[in-house]
Amino acid sequence: MSAQRSWAATYEVLARPGTTATTRLRGRLLRLSTAVYFHPYWARPRPAAGRAELVALVRAEREQTRSAA
Repeated sequence: MSAQRSWAATYEVLARPGTTATTRLRGRLLRLSTAVYFHPYWARPRPAAGRAELVALVRAEREQTRSAA
């Protein structure tokens, strides 16, 4: 799950207007995408549904952390 969190954070930074070092961030995003995709969790039968649920959980957790601060 930490690779998914890092992926979401990296994607968020990359999506911001005026972001610099995009090549480095895209490389990181690619490496994290590989780590997430080949994680044993995704060997389960319906990975697409599980992936959406995992992304939603990570986003909800991040929002909860932001609102608590």
